[in-house]
Amino acid sequence: MRGPLVVVGDTLLDRDVEGAVNRLCPDSPAPVLDETSSTDRPGGAGLAAMFAAAADTEVVLVTALADDAGAARLSSLLAAAGVGVYALGLAGGTPEKVRLRSQGRVLLRHDRGGVVGEPSPPAEAVLRVIAGAAAVLVSDYGRGVAGQPALRAALAGTRAPVVWDPHPRGPAAVPGVHLATPNESEVRELAKVPPDETRLVTASRGALELRQRWRARAVAVTMGGEGALLCHAGPTPLIVPAVSTADGDTCGAGDRFAASAAIALGRGALVSEAVQEAVAEACAYVVGGGVASMLPPPVGPLPSVVPGVPAERVGVAAAATVVSEVRAAGGTVVATGGCFDLLHAGHVATLQAARQLGDCLVVCLNSDASVAALKGPDRPVMSQGDRSRLLAALGCVDAVMVFDDPTPQAALTWLRPDIWVKGGDYATGGGEPVLPEADLVRRWGGHTVVVPYLDGRSTTDLIAAAHRRGEASATRSAATAVLRGDPPSGVTTHRSAGIR
Repeated sequence: MRGPLVVVGDTLLDRDVEGAVNRLCPDSPAPVLDETSSTDRPGGAGLAAMFAAAADTEVVLVTALADDAGAARLSSLLAAAGVGVYALGLAGGTPEKVRLRSQGRVLLRHDRGGVVGEPSPPAEAVLRVIAGAAAVLVSDYGRGVAGQPALRAALAGTRAPVVWDPHPRGPAAVPGVHLATPNESEVRELAKVPPDETRLVTASRGALELRQRWRARAVAVTMGGEGALLCHAGPTPLIVPAVSTADGDTCGAGDRFAASAAIALGRGALVSEAVQEAVAEACAYVVGGGVASMLPPPVGPLPSVVPGVPAERVGVAAAATVVSEVRAAGGTVVATGGCFDLLHAGHVATLQAARQLGDCLVVCLNSDASVAALKGPDRPVMSQGDRSRLLAALGCVDAVMVFDDPTPQAALTWLRPDIWVKGGDYATGGGEPVLPEADLVRRWGGHTVVVPYLDGRSTTDLIAAAHRRGEASATRSAATAVLRGDPPSGVTTHRSAGIR
């Protein structure tokens, strides 16, 4: 494909809790689940984006992220999967769906964060990435992203094929989409088809109704183990049967279908070819074990708490509180990042200059593992707990959050600072600093700023100077011992009684 697949929609945090049921609750006839493991994963549009990225496709996700720990976790998981995130702000909390499972079966689903907030308008960078897409998938989960006016205008104006995966609580598809992909229950609710019809008649009439109402080029109704029904040319639908059936976990099968169809259309396939390919991919997905088989190995969350450091200043929750308060007051969020090993005057000058640019300063701090990977096994000199404690004690720092990755990409995607500050000398391109994070920060309309270091201040230079002083001290001690007539360290002398 010439360009990325752009996924637009609502992202949720899904948590699968596995366990064993061996007894009933003593005070009510309810099973007791003894938890053995849990796995976090992006849900909604985030899951569709991960499916596409797993197919070796360049994927960009346009979604809304809240200022809370759940959104930070989502950013980390998406970055680890290779999904580029263009985040809109989201009032309220991150929606979470917790599935309690035993022996591969879902016993109960617990939803929280149900208040739907209004996503913030997209930055120009978001509109540009939609305009340059090879294909677009709108994965609507009824939480506001698909209804954002500027995004809808961009979707209506793009030349790329658009696949619209609708939700009954969401808005209508923009006119002219190449393919809409409701499932059977969604098409019944959206098209208001009489309930006394057979499955095929219901799907066919519903697809035709939605195609006319939305002015869509085609509508494919997914029917589980029966495959899909495609309405795209005339009144006679095309039945695309499932290539195989399996009694397994179908969670995410609709997302896999829609993502596969969008990728195929982006490559230039006909709609009928894209639907056939999508049915085959969705069937293989269920047969292969469902969502568990498609996810990458579990990735640790962004550290939320640093032992021994006051929780009100350090961690994801602390950063979320500060950022939420500043944004609610219409203020400017400033962030900076680095290792901050052996905190020195140059660091302090950079932090003070950064804080003056806005209404709060959040420091993204490389964890011990991240510093060692970047600078070698002898670093850091100070642990992340001590480094966090020192930074949090500075009056110019409002919050510190630790990240494990080599770059602060996931942390920045979640924080979405208005200003990202780096210290040092960087080349400029047309006036704006050329920084690795500059393109990322522009996704939400932020800016990058460079403030100079104080001359002669460097952690590496401090460590080197300490080594030189240690070596010089050892040399002076050895010379003094020789002048006194003492033997060199580690050498034993033997004197005869008759010899002086």
